Amino acid sequence: MRILLIGHGRMGQMLEECIAAAEDLTLAGAVNSKNIDTLATLEDVADVAIDFSSPAVLPQVAEFVRRTGTPLVSGTTGYAEDQAAELRDLGTFAPVLYSANYALGVAVMARALRQMTAVLKDFDIEVIETHHNQKADAPSGTAKLLVDAVDPEHHLTPVYGRQGFCGRRGKTEIGIHAIRGGTVAGEHTVSFFGEDEVLEITHKAASRRIFASGALHAARALAKLPKGYYTLDQILFENEAE
Repeated sequence: MRILLIGHGRMGQMLEECIAAAEDLTLAGAVNSKNIDTLATLEDVADVAIDFSSPAVLPQVAEFVRRTGTPLVSGTTGYAEDQAAELRDLGTFAPVLYSANYALGVAVMARALRQMTAVLKDFDIEVIETHHNQKADAPSGTAKLLVDAVDPEHHLTPVYGRQGFCGRRGKTEIGIHAIRGGTVAGEHTVSFFGEDEVLEITHKAASRRIFASGALHAARALAKLPKGYYTLDQILFENEAE
């Protein structure tokens, strides 16, 4: 299967290494911010495009998908709501998958959180995410993904850190806290605080290889699906069941 990489940096390098090591994958090309305009001239060069770039290049990526119908695996974080809507709309032109985190363990964690929240309804919930000191956005896309897992209807009020005399914690709050430092690839903890008990579930990423491996796993599955907008949960669980 031919893979076109959009975006470079450490994730791009890791993807290239994983593609080179896989017998069933070949690198069809790599596009970054410096040569992003070349997307406008590419035709049927890949079976799947994997995008770990930035929100700024969404117009070029979207035009490429609309024109060629190439399936798209997107892991770019920091999209505004209108950009997220544009990404979802690309599902009318090609199979499109978006996830803020492609680690298989995070997908399982999010699925487990949905079940846990249904039982721990009266517990206070807090989310803490830790990343390297070069990460530009906060909270992380993964933290947002986990918040959506515990509060899909958005009944809770996000509180991003606390400072000063902020009063007692409200029952409808969900605290979201970002920590930055060093070279941490990613760590996320969701805590449930009840009467006389605390339940925590944590995912730790030791390297970006798990994200690259998960994205390639998803790419293999997405290439076989019809046009539409998919979540990683659907790719990993619903289609596996079929």
